[in-house]
Amino acid sequence: MSKKSLTQVREDESGEAADAGRRRYADQAYDALESMIATLRLKPGAPIVEAQLIALTGLGRTPTREALMRLVSCGLITQQPRRGLQVSEIRLAEHLDLIEARRALERLIAATAARRAAPHQREELLACAEAMAAAAASGELHGYMAADQALDRVIHAACRNPAAVAAVIPMAIQCRRFWYAYQHQGDLALGAQLHLALAQAIAQGEPDAAALASEALMDYLRGFAQAVIA
Repeated sequence: MSKKSLTQVREDESGEAADAGRRRYADQAYDALESMIATLRLKPGAPIVEAQLIALTGLGRTPTREALMRLVSCGLITQQPRRGLQVSEIRLAEHLDLIEARRALERLIAATAARRAAPHQREELLACAEAMAAAAASGELHGYMAADQALDRVIHAACRNPAAVAAVIPMAIQCRRFWYAYQHQGDLALGAQLHLALAQAIAQGEPDAAALASEALMDYLRGFAQAVIA
């Protein structure tokens, strides 16, 4: 191989590494902003101030902008004429429809994850669900929400169906935000129990049981939403 080709290879490898680094930073910024929206640190209707978000994430302008673009595509941030970006509102009237749409995707994802999960993923999702249960027992809401988010990530990776995951993520975040907004009407212990049942079914490689567990979780979310709306 000539010196020129070696140089080119090194440049290509360096470029690929830089791209991977940017993606990782963008993912970190996305996770941070998603959490801020879901936990109402960024309140519905609040204007998006880019400089403020860069300071909050500490990840720079480019990763933060990439994260904001993803959040716009998810519907968690909206573009308002002459007003710029703002956090989307919680729409009570549409929430039940959102849960029913999510139900079909969650059944598919749960059953597929039960079939396809790698051994380490089965261990990880059990650990996440157990962390949810521990946080619920101690009434530690932040830990509960963080474990819920982590559990979703493991299940999504395990199912290996990017199309289903891309469709369900905005719905899951909206449900998480809705739950956080009206948490006084929720039941942490029951929510943790249902997530643990889902994690166990997937970990045991039982697609039918995993699908039923996802149904039970959606029933819980629907009942919670109906109580809030009523």
